[in-house]
Amino acid sequence: MKNSVSAPGVHSRGKALGAGPSVKNYQVIGRLWIEKDGKTYLSWGRVALLERIREHGSISSAARSMGMGYRHAWDLVEEMNQLAPRPLVERATGGAHGGGTRLTPAGEKAIDTFWKLVGDFRRFLARRRPRV
Repeated sequence: MKNSVSAPGVHSRGKALGAGPSVKNYQVIGRLWIEKDGKTYLSWGRVALLERIREHGSISSAARSMGMGYRHAWDLVEEMNQLAPRPLVERATGGAHGGGTRLTPAGEKAIDTFWKLVGDFRRFLARRRPRV
């Protein structure tokens, strides 16, 4: 089963993607994102947006499902596409219901790569005991 932020309880805004064991009420907690040239390329929120675009077939529906404004979602997609070696999201034209948006193979790979990195990150944190 693929990791998905769409599933309840996987992650909530403002919380860490990983945490180590608690020792005397101290805990190592971390967030994770990937940057290119000092700009955020992939993060939990951006991957969530990509997953919602895959699920809904449009940026506007994906944004609405996340309580995000369309313009903000569009800007995030544009930035990811510019930072990626190949576009992650592309417009789908025509069809019975008009156009839409879909993930490219590079977008699918980016999601998969991010969640594999999160798994590595969680395993790393699980081995860290705070020394205070």
